[in-house]
Amino acid sequence: MSTIWLDASICISRLAAAGFVGRDFPMNRSLKTNSLPLAGAGDDEWAPITAMMSSRLMVLANLLRRGAILRYKRLAGLSSVEFGLVASLGRRPPMSVARLAAAVGMDKGQISRALAGLVSRRIVAKAANPDDSREVLVSLTRTGHAAHDAIVAGALERNRRLLEQMDKAEIDMLMKQIDRLTQKAEQMLATERELS
Repeated sequence: MSTIWLDASICISRLAAAGFVGRDFPMNRSLKTNSLPLAGAGDDEWAPITAMMSSRLMVLANLLRRGAILRYKRLAGLSSVEFGLVASLGRRPPMSVARLAAAVGMDKGQISRALAGLVSRRIVAKAANPDDSREVLVSLTRTGHAAHDAIVAGALERNRRLLEQMDKAEIDMLMKQIDRLTQKAEQMLATERELS
């Protein structure tokens, strides 16, 4: 399952994580709304932030994320953090809490409450690592696997509905372009980190 994109929102969210790219909008410059260029136009004219690709992708990602949260709450009774944990644990061997935290992009403290709730509802099981008793391993229970399967089925259905108006060639091209933009956004993020 690790190679399956659980939801189009996952790939779009990778792009949204790069944030806005642009320059400050000058306060003393007035532009006519109907004469504003679209994002990607030359540097001589500035588009409003809402017309830029990064902004549009964030709107799309947020719509998909909000729909996913509602669906997984309805299907499996999971909050957004919980369904992220269940999806990351998937049908994998038990993993450390630190590795799980890295997989979902949060620190151990941030996920501890969600994990405690999942353990109390018998969705996740905790056990000491037999190779290192100081480390706790977490895995899905039978109930957790059922929740995971509901998440995957729901994600596949949402992905199908999202892309149903596109043919295979268009989808292939879109995925390639998303990968290219993601790679560029990662480079831009690395540059910003170096400058910070």
